[in-house]
Amino acid sequence: MKKEYALNPFLPEFEYIPDGEPHVFDGRVYLYGSHDRAHGNKFCMNDYVCYSADCNDLKNWRYEGVIYKRMEDQRFHEKYCEMWAPDVVRGYDGRFYLYYTPSEIKGIGVAVCDTPAGTYKFHGIVHNQDGSLPVMDFDPAAFADDDGTIYLYAGGGPRVLEEGGEVNGRGAYAYVLDKDMLTIKKASKLNVAILGESEGTAYEGHELFEASSMRKIRGKYYYIYSSCMLHELCYAVSDRPDGGFEYGGVIISNIELMEDGPDDQIAKNTIGNNHGSIECINGEYYIFYHRHTNGTMLSRQACAERIEIAEDGKIRQARLSSCGLNGGPLPGSGTYPAFCACLLYGKHPHQICFGDIERRLQPYLTQEEPDFDMEDVQGAKTLPRQYIKNMQDGMHAVFREFKLQGLKKIQVTVRGTAAGYLHVLAGENGNPICSVEIKPAQEWTVFETAAAIKDGVYALDFSYQGDGALELLEFTLI
Repeated sequence: MKKEYALNPFLPEFEYIPDGEPHVFDGRVYLYGSHDRAHGNKFCMNDYVCYSADCNDLKNWRYEGVIYKRMEDQRFHEKYCEMWAPDVVRGYDGRFYLYYTPSEIKGIGVAVCDTPAGTYKFHGIVHNQDGSLPVMDFDPAAFADDDGTIYLYAGGGPRVLEEGGEVNGRGAYAYVLDKDMLTIKKASKLNVAILGESEGTAYEGHELFEASSMRKIRGKYYYIYSSCMLHELCYAVSDRPDGGFEYGGVIISNIELMEDGPDDQIAKNTIGNNHGSIECINGEYYIFYHRHTNGTMLSRQACAERIEIAEDGKIRQARLSSCGLNGGPLPGSGTYPAFCACLLYGKHPHQICFGDIERRLQPYLTQEEPDFDMEDVQGAKTLPRQYIKNMQDGMHAVFREFKLQGLKKIQVTVRGTAAGYLHVLAGENGNPICSVEIKPAQEWTVFETAAAIKDGVYALDFSYQGDGALELLEFTLI
């Protein structure tokens, strides 16, 4: 069944595709990324899958299936490895090449396929002309320039300095690939600063950590990366693909810390890494990124936002939304799932952690089944649904944005021990629209109340006040 509007995350709610690299091939946009599990105890535990959408219909994404299994790479027979962030490029011969790094094995693996989302087969390991491995192999990103040259980028830097001031990282590199898509003809170190090298430069506070990606926009080269702050995707700009980069700014933060915001900003989502890139689709630019669920950094989902690139090449930092690929605000009537909340936070500051503390102190998205993907859909009696868990007194779930017209009533579907009120505000910490009285309920139960607000476009902030804790499955605007 076709969707009438797009939500964030834009893939099925039980799918976990982080580190997204979007690419348009022949009128469709394909999303390549890692593959997490709903309640995984490591990153990237599943094989690579792919989703695609018609460039004229970003509301409906098609599951393309498993495109590459880890056991295709014989190095994986030695020990179990995670398959970290991949990327795909159309090669010199017109075929498609997938680049990836295992978590515990040195060297960038390469797989090849005749189509963007078919079954990829192992092709080899990226190497220098003398057969040695490149100096940097982390987070490979592929890029085909307008002159036909194909580059591979890889980069990493430390988040902190080791004792004694040593820097645990080598920076970012650009490799020119030969016709076999395996051999490096030329290597250049990019001037993108890591910790220990940024003092007095524009990179200070936004040094390279990981997640290299390259795009060419209006004749300029944009190097996109995750900074040492983890949660933000930044960019640097140059006139050439192999150096001369100047820091540009922050494109997006998945905890919504704004680069030009006040010093007392707080994280408004679970803190963790970020990874993604820009793609131009039908003349509009989008940043693809990921969010964190289940109160950990290990279950990440793909999201996207439209971005503005000014005439001078500057990118305005995007805010998080519930409707990134929708092309505008969501309709002001109908039922919406709780999983499209773009901000989730409470009275206590978010922490970088792997679960226990975060799940006690913050609201978070989860699903009951331990893991479920599109391979499980056929024959399934019911599909897992995400919901917001642990909404306690003073906690917020924010949804952006809705075009409200003639709003008369709001219903919420909740369960839990809560006894209090779920206040619905017009905008984050804004004016009240209504207050829904909540009573304890073991099963999913609908509570409702009358609502009224002047017609317009609004974010909706659901803020709980009371005893106990509730779980929110969905809400309905009537």
